[in-house]
Amino acid sequence: MKADIHPNYRPVVFQDVTSEFSFLTRSTLASKETVKWEDGQEYPLVKIDVSSHSHPFYTGKQKMMDTSGRVDRFRKRYQK
Repeated sequence: MKADIHPNYRPVVFQDVTSEFSFLTRSTLASKETVKWEDGQEYPLVKIDVSSHSHPFYTGKQKMMDTSGRVDRFRKRYQK
């Protein structure tokens, strides 16, 4: 293998922004934000929209994420 061509594989904290659920794993993703984890160390923080904690397949609940009234406009348009 060639030296110095592989990305840095390190511990990273992923945070689900919809449910405030966080988990620590290893990844090559880079982030400028950091967070102090339960073990007292700081790790890079990557924010994600959907995780297993908020996805309808895993939770069994359907959530409607309304982005600036799109759902209401759709329902109003096709109400007839």
